[in-house]
Amino acid sequence: MRQLFAILVFAALTAHAMDAGEPLRGYTVEASATEAQWERKFREMPDPERLRRTMERLAARPHNAGSPYDKDNAEWLLAQLKSYGLEAQIEQFDALVPTPKLRLLELNGPAKYTAKLEEPTLAVDPTSGQKQEQLPTYNAYSHDGDVTAPLVYVNYGAPEDYEQLERLGVSVRGAIVIARYGKTWRGIKPKVAADHGAVGCIIYSDPRDDGYYDGGQYPEGGMRPAEGVQRGSVMDMPIYPGDPQTPGEGAVPGAKLIPLDQVKVITRIPVLPISYTDAKPFLEALQGPVAPENWRGALPFTYRVGPSAVTAHLAVQSNWDRKPLYDVIARIPGTRHPDQWVIRGNHHDAWVNGADDPVAGTSPELEEARALGQLLQQGWRPARTIVYCFWDGEEFGLLGSTEWAEAHAEELRRHAVAYINSDGNERGYLQAEGSHSLENFVNGVAKDIIDPETNMSVWERLRLVRLSKAAPGKRAELRSRPDLRIGALGSGSDYTVFIDHLGVPSVDIGYGGEDKGTQYHSIYDDIYFYEHFEDTTFVYGRALAQTAGTMAMRLADADILPMQFTDLAETVRGYVTEVKTLADSEREAAMERNTEISEGVYRALYDPKKKMVPPQPEPVPPYLNFAPLDQASADLTQAAAEYEAAYGKWSGNAPTGLNAKLMQTGEALTDPQGLPSRPWYENLIYAPGFYTGYEVKTLPGVREAIEQKQWTTANTEIERTAAALEREVDLLHSATLLLQK
Repeated sequence: MRQLFAILVFAALTAHAMDAGEPLRGYTVEASATEAQWERKFREMPDPERLRRTMERLAARPHNAGSPYDKDNAEWLLAQLKSYGLEAQIEQFDALVPTPKLRLLELNGPAKYTAKLEEPTLAVDPTSGQKQEQLPTYNAYSHDGDVTAPLVYVNYGAPEDYEQLERLGVSVRGAIVIARYGKTWRGIKPKVAADHGAVGCIIYSDPRDDGYYDGGQYPEGGMRPAEGVQRGSVMDMPIYPGDPQTPGEGAVPGAKLIPLDQVKVITRIPVLPISYTDAKPFLEALQGPVAPENWRGALPFTYRVGPSAVTAHLAVQSNWDRKPLYDVIARIPGTRHPDQWVIRGNHHDAWVNGADDPVAGTSPELEEARALGQLLQQGWRPARTIVYCFWDGEEFGLLGSTEWAEAHAEELRRHAVAYINSDGNERGYLQAEGSHSLENFVNGVAKDIIDPETNMSVWERLRLVRLSKAAPGKRAELRSRPDLRIGALGSGSDYTVFIDHLGVPSVDIGYGGEDKGTQYHSIYDDIYFYEHFEDTTFVYGRALAQTAGTMAMRLADADILPMQFTDLAETVRGYVTEVKTLADSEREAAMERNTEISEGVYRALYDPKKKMVPPQPEPVPPYLNFAPLDQASADLTQAAAEYEAAYGKWSGNAPTGLNAKLMQTGEALTDPQGLPSRPWYENLIYAPGFYTGYEVKTLPGVREAIEQKQWTTANTEIERTAAALEREVDLLHSATLLLQK
């Protein structure tokens, strides 16, 4: 009875647009009805029990890139895809994949302590004892080094934390910094530390951010236990991701390799992650000022910034080997537009067993492929080619996806329509980020997917969640705006090469927000943990398969690609306002600081005995010429409205050449010169921040030039970004004319 009720609700939700008298975007009325029927059949097929069994298979053993079980999983995925009737193959690449040779951390002095650097086996967790196959706790792409120095606590290790240390009169030059995980991406912490003269970096998980402060510790609860450690890459991915020795080029046989000592994305100082059990003696050794209130974690002692009276000894050395990557690629050829590709991806490698990250996303993707194989047997054929990708080496630095896309870059520039990404998946509500030309499309799909616990659409559930958390002034938009906003993409998963390097419109989706903990990148991210604290019945894995699979089908079958540009124009207009406000605030802050300096406000904070020079007045930032960006934003708003008006009058066949124009709209926002100091990142609208790592910087060339007080560069980036937006405007004008004809 419950299953019958769910099927009826599926049908009602999928027909929401039809009931309103509107076909699916990009479809004629007749084609929309046919598409809705096939989508309903598809969404009935993903099976939670199959998802569970797939997780049990893929996460049964540790499977980091380069390991035997990683290859075994790739071959198993290939066999499954072929059994579904899909064309599939493994594409192999080789990449620099360092593994630890030496890890040592000691606290010197009377109370000498040697860090354990190991996560213990738990009796209730069957796979936590697979010690021979587990990668040790380490940070990949850490510089080899052996240093002994005093300690300084730097909070999260963000640039603003060092400004606070300066105000406290504490320097990290010649010190080993100890930073807590959180706020900034882990790779930023050693990067900023090295910028300030530190010689080593320790990163620990504080229980306030990732432990008992938020819930019970594993295995009684879902939060990280006292000896749990977060592994992770510290590759400087804001410069470029992928194989460090072949930037911009696929790591295929014969590719020219940059010598190891010339690679720019390896850290400049040694780095090591530790648990908060291991961190406690090092933090207790700190002297100096009491840490500011927002720097204090949840360990039972007074947090101080240092320096310490005793020294720490940190030694890190890696095996710098190149290892094979196994990308599993399946294709469903299109009938009418085989040269237009809709690409779907999730990675299959993990730091250890990786039940949540990534198998909770890999399993739904495999279910999608199985369901589409069943539709093929029933007579469905996609109009466009659908490419299903299971990436390898994501955890080390987006290796497999980056190398594949770089190797196929010219094909992707000609053929890629969009990229749909997922990674891990938990229990909760829909989380979506992506290109804003796809914002309306994401909303449309979300209205057609049932939330498995509330039986409302996942769109409506997300709207209610946002309403419950929004400030009073933000609620009116949630009630009135037709589309819920999606966030912009920076980096952190396999969409990076598609959107940031090639300009392919991309979406990253998953479910979460109501899970009961995390064992991110530890040996405890395994089946036992997932079945007890995450999506315990695998119904949100089913929802992910339904969501991503519907997106792939709807993009593949549309007569006109279902992109909408008024949301993009509105969002860009907001970004332009933000960078103008940022420039004004930088100017006002400089003027205020100079006034305070002239009045001697800072003088008392500086100790002459430490030979610290009082701050000097700084140049007041000039007024920037935002006119080109203002004009481009206005032109985009008008062009998007004109395209939407022409689309509203369209019926019948898609005009010849229209989809080719729409396929160019993502690349139009890129520039082959790339961003200042990091040419691999070609998108001028979205990029990860140079000092944020994963977190996005929108209008990145302009925004970061202002933040870094590079005023000449800021004016140049304003002009380049405006030119990219005008290229988008020209494409929309051409598309509008085709629709009007």
